[in-house]
Amino acid sequence: MRSGARSTRLLVACIVLGATVGLVVSGFEWLAEAALHEVLHLEVWQLAIAPGIGLCLSALILRTLGFGASPSTSDEYVRAYHERNPEIRLREMPGRLLAGVATVGLGGSLGLEGPAIYTGATLGVNVRRFFERWFTRDEAKMLLTAGAAAGVAAIFRTPATGVIFALEVPYYEDVSRKALIPALLSSAASYTVFTVLIDGNPVVPQATGGEDIQTAIIGAVIVGILAGLGARVFANVAKRAKRATQEFSLVRRLAAASVTLGALAVLSTELFHKEALSLGPGVEAMRFAISEEPGITLLFVLLGIRIVATLASIAGGGTGGLFIPLAVNGWLLGAIMGEVMGEDSTSQLFPTLGLAAFLGAGYRAPLASVMFVAESTSVGGFVVPALIAAAAATVVSGGASVAGYQRGVRQGHLERRLGLPLTSALTTDVLTVPSDATVAEFAIMHVLGRRQRVVPVVDDGVYKGMCGLDELGDIERADWDAHLVADIMRRDAPAAEPSWTLRDAVATMEKASLDVLAVTDGSGVFIGVVDSDEVLRLDEILDETGDVGRIGW
Repeated sequence: MRSGARSTRLLVACIVLGATVGLVVSGFEWLAEAALHEVLHLEVWQLAIAPGIGLCLSALILRTLGFGASPSTSDEYVRAYHERNPEIRLREMPGRLLAGVATVGLGGSLGLEGPAIYTGATLGVNVRRFFERWFTRDEAKMLLTAGAAAGVAAIFRTPATGVIFALEVPYYEDVSRKALIPALLSSAASYTVFTVLIDGNPVVPQATGGEDIQTAIIGAVIVGILAGLGARVFANVAKRAKRATQEFSLVRRLAAASVTLGALAVLSTELFHKEALSLGPGVEAMRFAISEEPGITLLFVLLGIRIVATLASIAGGGTGGLFIPLAVNGWLLGAIMGEVMGEDSTSQLFPTLGLAAFLGAGYRAPLASVMFVAESTSVGGFVVPALIAAAAATVVSGGASVAGYQRGVRQGHLERRLGLPLTSALTTDVLTVPSDATVAEFAIMHVLGRRQRVVPVVDDGVYKGMCGLDELGDIERADWDAHLVADIMRRDAPAAEPSWTLRDAVATMEKASLDVLAVTDGSGVFIGVVDSDEVLRLDEILDETGDVGRIGW
């Protein structure tokens, strides 16, 4: 099959995939938003119990319709991206989506983008599974990325943000570029379908501008530093909350999370004009911060309430994303800084900078956060300050990230292979030679008979050294019967330990000028060998790369 035909097939598949994702995400958002709208108009006591009911329903749905699936959503995309053969089970998708509706629709403080990204990734990777003859392994990863981009594009009405986020989030110090064109097509198709079925209004409240550039830049640096520190703490605590879903029983987690979310709902209705701003993704909290005169104290309280509510929703096993909760945290932090700097409460410069900084640092995706600002606001002058704020926050946050399975940089196939454990190339069925064997026996049995270049010298199971062709060449043929292996073997030949990586083994072999490295346990007992040919076998590398390079982007 020609590469041109294969490329066309992939692009068409991405367009169809994007449209399908847009359709599914439209239905998902409509259900969740409709449920949340009804919940927010309930009595206070009903608001207090609604999030707990949502978490219990979510757990039940995941166990039944989700076939025992975890509440993980966007993390599933990052996990699958780094797998050699990406796989996300399609049968779990309806359960996870309904669990997301139950969590967010009944007031859980998580975002809708998590299930949306998961939906796109699931559909994308399963396109290749259903049409395996048509798409290569490398194209499966492109479809996975394109689907994730489509999910973000639909739920936020931001197609460019969808592309950049899907390419940027798998690595916190790199960008996956190969899937750019498929992601663009899928994202555009998803956005088009979603806006036709729902609407094209951005999630973030529309910004107003007018600030001078000096104020914007100074504010960007200050907000970036504070948001970076805040995102660093939030990311670490969020990961602990995720671990709590495995360390504590379901009943204990549901009880603690339900009580916490209920108390926060009652508190927020008392503090914020009968509005339960602790519930849901937090868009109403963003509007409150810029449409009222809350003051610094109330903004601090609201930020704390939102953070605790999100962490409780995570620990309780809620199904949802962290993109919007991060954006809300940043928005509120920026609003606080705006109050400190004496800015007009109607100005959205500082909240927007906080959004870009906190989101970019929390996900280690500064480009996606800035593009989100550009697509979600109507003020082009915010983009450059937002870029400065996101960059400063990312530097300050260090390596912290809310995304599970995120990696630093993309590695080459050979480099990834060298990072494998030494045991992946260990050979234990090895013929050894005792040190008291004659050189003639060694040459006839091992070198000539079995064509072994290097042979481990082992006495009573204990490794002593190596003997090979180089050592054999130092002895005249006529003297082979008069010398023992012990006389010519390399006693300085090092041995590896089973806990090493292949990179450790290769470095040791290079330093000792060896092609074969013995492996022993802590007491020197011989286990086997690692052969350099085994580490660098061409067929394994080609199998690792699959069909990379057949498509020209």
